[in-house]
Amino acid sequence: MIEVLTTDSQKLLHQLNTLLEQESRCQPKVCGLKLIESAHDNGLRMTARLRDFEVKDLLSLTQFFGFDTETFSLAVNLLDRFLSKMKVQAKHLGCVGLSCFYLAVKATEEERNVPLATDLIRISQYRFTVSDLMRMEKIVLEKVCWKVKATTAFQFLQLYYSLVHDTLPFE
Repeated sequence: MIEVLTTDSQKLLHQLNTLLEQESRCQPKVCGLKLIESAHDNGLRMTARLRDFEVKDLLSLTQFFGFDTETFSLAVNLLDRFLSKMKVQAKHLGCVGLSCFYLAVKATEEERNVPLATDLIRISQYRFTVSDLMRMEKIVLEKVCWKVKATTAFQFLQLYYSLVHDTLPFE
Protein backbone atom coordinates (compact mmCIF):
# COMPACT_ATOMS: atom_id res chain seq x y z
CA MET A 1 0.00 0.00 0.00
CA ILE A 2 1.43 3.39 -1.00
CA GLU A 3 0.81 6.21 1.39
CA VAL A 4 0.45 9.77 0.16
CA LEU A 5 2.84 12.17 1.87
CA THR A 6 1.31 15.03 3.77
CA THR A 7 2.17 18.60 2.87
CA ASP A 8 4.40 18.76 5.95
CA SER A 9 6.24 15.63 4.87
CA GLN A 10 6.73 17.06 1.39
CA LYS A 11 8.20 20.22 2.93
CA LEU A 12 10.52 18.14 5.08
CA LEU A 13 11.68 16.14 2.05
CA HIS A 14 12.34 19.40 0.22
CA GLN A 15 14.40 20.60 3.21
CA LEU A 16 16.28 17.30 3.14
CA ASN A 17 17.15 17.78 -0.53
CA THR A 18 18.32 21.32 0.22
CA LEU A 19 20.53 20.10 3.08
CA LEU A 20 22.00 17.37 0.87
CA GLU A 21 22.89 19.93 -1.79
CA GLN A 22 24.52 22.24 0.78
CA GLU A 23 26.33 19.42 2.57
CA SER A 24 28.85 18.81 -0.19
CA ARG A 25 30.09 22.41 0.10
CA CYS A 26 30.71 22.32 3.84
CA GLN A 27 32.13 18.90 4.65
CA PRO A 28 35.73 18.11 5.57
CA LYS A 29 38.01 16.74 2.88
CA VAL A 30 37.94 12.97 3.19
CA CYS A 31 41.60 12.58 2.21
CA GLY A 32 42.64 14.95 5.00
CA LEU A 33 40.62 13.09 7.60
CA LYS A 34 42.07 9.77 6.46
CA LEU A 35 45.56 11.15 7.13
CA ILE A 36 44.51 11.93 10.70
CA GLU A 37 42.99 8.47 11.13
CA SER A 38 46.16 6.75 9.90
CA ALA A 39 48.56 8.88 11.98
CA HIS A 40 50.39 7.19 14.83
CA ASP A 41 50.56 8.87 18.22
CA ASN A 42 54.07 10.20 18.70
CA GLY A 43 53.06 13.24 20.72
CA LEU A 44 53.76 15.66 17.88
CA ARG A 45 51.29 14.79 15.13
CA MET A 46 47.54 15.13 15.03
CA THR A 47 45.73 11.82 15.56
CA ALA A 48 42.12 10.69 15.63
CA ARG A 49 42.43 10.14 19.37
CA LEU A 50 43.57 13.74 19.93
CA ARG A 51 40.76 14.99 17.73
CA ASP A 52 38.27 12.97 19.79
CA PHE A 53 39.64 14.46 23.03
CA GLU A 54 39.19 17.93 21.57
CA VAL A 55 35.60 17.12 20.58
CA LYS A 56 34.95 16.03 24.18
CA ASP A 57 36.32 19.38 25.36
CA LEU A 58 33.99 21.17 22.94
CA LEU A 59 31.07 19.19 24.33
CA SER A 60 32.06 20.11 27.89
CA LEU A 61 32.22 23.79 26.98
CA THR A 62 28.86 23.59 25.21
CA GLN A 63 27.29 22.03 28.28
CA PHE A 64 29.02 24.43 30.70
CA PHE A 65 27.67 27.48 28.87
CA GLY A 66 24.29 25.87 28.18
CA PHE A 67 24.61 26.37 24.42
CA ASP A 68 22.48 24.61 21.83
CA THR A 69 23.45 21.27 20.34
CA GLU A 70 23.65 23.07 16.99
CA THR A 71 26.54 25.14 18.37
CA PHE A 72 28.43 22.00 19.33
CA SER A 73 27.70 20.36 15.98
CA LEU A 74 28.89 23.42 14.06
CA ALA A 75 32.06 23.65 16.19
CA VAL A 76 32.90 20.02 15.38
CA ASN A 77 32.17 20.63 11.70
CA LEU A 78 34.53 23.63 11.68
CA LEU A 79 37.19 21.66 13.53
CA ASP A 80 36.99 18.75 11.09
CA ARG A 81 36.99 21.04 8.05
CA PHE A 82 40.07 22.81 9.36
CA LEU A 83 41.90 19.61 10.35
CA SER A 84 41.22 18.10 6.94
CA LYS A 85 43.03 21.02 5.29
CA MET A 86 45.85 21.81 7.70
CA LYS A 87 48.50 19.83 9.51
CA VAL A 88 48.13 20.81 13.13
CA GLN A 89 50.65 20.07 15.83
CA ALA A 90 49.13 18.54 18.92
CA LYS A 91 50.24 21.50 21.06
CA HIS A 92 48.11 23.88 18.92
CA LEU A 93 44.97 21.75 18.88
CA GLY A 94 43.43 23.45 21.93
CA CYS A 95 43.70 26.86 20.30
CA VAL A 96 42.25 25.54 17.04
CA GLY A 97 39.38 23.82 18.85
CA LEU A 98 38.54 26.83 20.97
CA SER A 99 38.64 29.08 17.90
CA CYS A 100 36.21 26.78 16.11
CA PHE A 101 33.99 26.77 19.18
CA TYR A 102 34.08 30.56 19.45
CA LEU A 103 33.17 30.94 15.76
CA ALA A 104 30.28 28.49 16.19
CA VAL A 105 29.03 30.34 19.27
CA LYS A 106 29.07 33.66 17.44
CA ALA A 107 27.25 32.12 14.47
CA THR A 108 24.48 30.29 16.34
CA GLU A 109 23.92 31.86 19.74
CA GLU A 110 22.30 35.16 20.56
CA GLU A 111 24.82 37.98 20.83
CA ARG A 112 24.06 38.58 24.50
CA ASN A 113 25.03 34.95 25.27
CA VAL A 114 28.45 35.08 23.60
CA PRO A 115 31.13 34.98 26.32
CA LEU A 116 34.16 37.24 26.28
CA ALA A 117 37.27 35.65 24.78
CA THR A 118 39.10 36.09 28.09
CA ASP A 119 36.36 34.20 29.95
CA LEU A 120 36.35 31.44 27.36
CA ILE A 121 40.12 30.97 27.65
CA ARG A 122 40.02 31.08 31.45
CA ILE A 123 37.17 28.56 31.70
CA SER A 124 38.72 26.21 29.16
CA GLN A 125 42.01 26.39 31.14
CA TYR A 126 44.18 26.77 28.04
CA ARG A 127 47.47 28.63 28.22
CA PHE A 128 47.23 31.06 25.33
CA THR A 129 46.25 34.69 24.98
CA VAL A 130 43.25 36.42 23.48
CA SER A 131 45.43 37.58 20.60
CA ASP A 132 46.47 33.94 19.98
CA LEU A 133 42.78 33.00 19.88
CA MET A 134 41.92 35.85 17.50
CA ARG A 135 44.86 35.00 15.23
CA MET A 136 43.80 31.36 15.11
CA GLU A 137 40.19 32.38 14.50
CA LYS A 138 41.32 34.32 11.41
CA ILE A 139 43.35 31.34 10.17
CA VAL A 140 40.36 29.00 10.63
CA LEU A 141 38.10 31.43 8.78
CA GLU A 142 40.55 31.62 5.88
CA LYS A 143 40.85 27.83 5.64
CA VAL A 144 37.08 27.31 5.65
CA CYS A 145 36.76 30.09 3.03
CA TRP A 146 34.86 32.30 5.48
CA LYS A 147 31.92 29.86 5.35
CA VAL A 148 31.08 29.41 9.01
CA LYS A 149 27.47 28.37 8.59
CA ALA A 150 27.40 24.75 7.49
CA THR A 151 25.09 21.82 7.14
CA THR A 152 25.71 19.62 10.17
CA ALA A 153 24.85 16.11 11.22
CA PHE A 154 22.55 17.56 13.88
CA GLN A 155 20.43 19.28 11.22
CA PHE A 156 19.99 15.96 9.44
CA LEU A 157 19.01 14.24 12.68
CA GLN A 158 16.43 16.93 13.42
CA LEU A 159 14.99 16.58 9.95
CA TYR A 160 14.87 12.77 10.08
CA TYR A 161 13.15 12.96 13.45
CA SER A 162 10.56 15.40 12.10
CA LEU A 163 9.98 13.22 9.05
CA VAL A 164 9.50 10.07 11.12
CA HIS A 165 7.36 11.89 13.66
CA ASP A 166 5.18 13.32 10.88
CA THR A 167 4.61 10.01 9.10
CA LEU A 168 4.09 7.65 12.06
CA PRO A 169 0.66 7.19 13.58
CA PHE A 170 0.23 8.92 16.94
CA GLU A 171 -0.05 5.76 19.00
